[in-house]
Order: sequence, then C-alpha cells, then structure tokens
Amino acid sequence: MLNDIHLSFIGTGVMAEAMIKGLLHKELISPDRIMGSDPHGQRGEEMRRRYGICVTRSNSEAADFGDVVVLSVKPQVLPHVMPELLGHLSRQSLVLSIVAGARISAIRHGTGHPAIVRSMPNTPAQVGKGMTVWTATPAVQPRQREQTRAILSALGAELYVEDESYLDMATALSGTGPAYVFLFMEALIDAGVHLGFPRKVAEQLVLQTMEGAVEIAKQSDLHPAQLRNMVTSPGGTSAEALYELEKGAMRTVLSKAVWAAYRKSKYLGDLTEKVED
Repeated sequence: MLNDIHLSFIGTGVMAEAMIKGLLHKELISPDRIMGSDPHGQRGEEMRRRYGICVTRSNSEAADFGDVVVLSVKPQVLPHVMPELLGHLSRQSLVLSIVAGARISAIRHGTGHPAIVRSMPNTPAQVGKGMTVWTATPAVQPRQREQTRAILSALGAELYVEDESYLDMATALSGTGPAYVFLFMEALIDAGVHLGFPRKVAEQLVLQTMEGAVEIAKQSDLHPAQLRNMVTSPGGTSAEALYELEKGAMRTVLSKAVWAAYRKSKYLGDLTEKVED
C-alpha cells in the first residue's frame, strides 16, 4: 500500500515522530522512502540516527520528495511554511495535515494544491493507541484515501467524516481529551497521597483502575451510566463519592472545558485564514 510511494514530513515534532515510528514498526514503508524536514539540524540528525530516514532543512526539498506530504508543524508556523511548498507539490501528490485548527480552505490557498486531507490525531498515537478523525477534499483519489487510512492506522484508530466542522469538535474532545484524562489521573493520585499512600502506590492503583475501567467500557454494550450504576451501591462509598462530584458540578466544568477547547480550535482556524488573506 505504501511501499510504492515517498512520504515527507514538514516538521519532525512529537506527532510526526509517532507517525514515523508506527509506520516503520508495522513495516508499511521503508525508511529510505521517508523524508523529514526540520530547521534544526540537530533534530534532523537525531531522527536520521533513530529511524534511518532521509532528513533535510529545506521544506521545498521535502515537498519535491514526497508523494504524500504531511504538514506536521505548529499552527502559528503553518502560514510561514506553506509558501515554501508552492510549486513543489506535484499534481499527483497528497497533502495530509495534522495541524490543529488549520482549515482546508487555508491549506488550499496557502499551498495552491487541491488534494488535501485534514486530520486530528491525539497524543496516545505515540504508543499506537491514538484516535484520529479526518476528512478529505473531492480531489483526493480513492487510492489516496486508502493510503491515508494506512498512514493514520499506524497511530491507532481512525474515523473518516464528511463534514469538516467535525474536526474542530474532535480537536476539543479527542485531540485535547488526553489532557483531561491526565488531569483526572493526577487529581486521583494526589487524593491517594492525601489519604496516606506512597505516591508510587497511588499511581499504580490509579493507572490500573483507569485501564481496567476503559477496557470494561470498550467490551461492554452498556452505556457508561449503566456501568457506573453497577458499581454504585445504595448508601455505599461510591454513592457518597459521586454525590460530592456532582455537588462540585464536575460534569458542567468538564463540558465548559471541552467547549473552550472547541472555541480555541475555531479561533486558530480563523487566525490562519486571516494570515493567508
């Protein structure tokens, strides 16, 4: 599927490295068919030594190299990077963006290229357990869609959506989601330490409990509310704890947090388009 193409990464940050690592681990493509561009030569050399890929400091050179060109830079850097790609993307190439908030219209305007996939992966991609939501322009060919699925599957699960507006929603829910989970984990661990557990013991209890609860939810056909009710005995410890959480408006605060992330994603998209204008 991918061994007959060349793959370029414009930017070799954490998520780009996760993609490269996943693709090579699954043997979907050979290292000599991957090129990463990074303005910091030290980072490029690190990637070359670690994975055996080709590296360059030139975004234009990377665009010339790739049949699939992955935009993997920070949102604020994207407007400065896209002009370097103009005239260096072949008609048959695919632009795959993992830049948070960057809309297809801005990428099309900035690169002058019609075949674009916009995607939103999340950080569990680093361990092959990511969730990536993506959409594509009509110019993306069926084979390119299959290539996209293969690339994103190296990160974990992938979900195609027709409506681009879902990408901002995914940014707020699954893209930012690990941060919510880590904060909840941190709070539980601190609570365990407050009770008197050594921190390492509290961490072990919380991590295993989180992993087990998620696995039950994945394997069960029941709604999370039903699963919660199953472990909440009347007048018991769980009921007492949940009462305090509800009294503290945990659901409302979490919903507000997700909504704030959604607004920020839309703002980043607006900002990118204003820069392009």
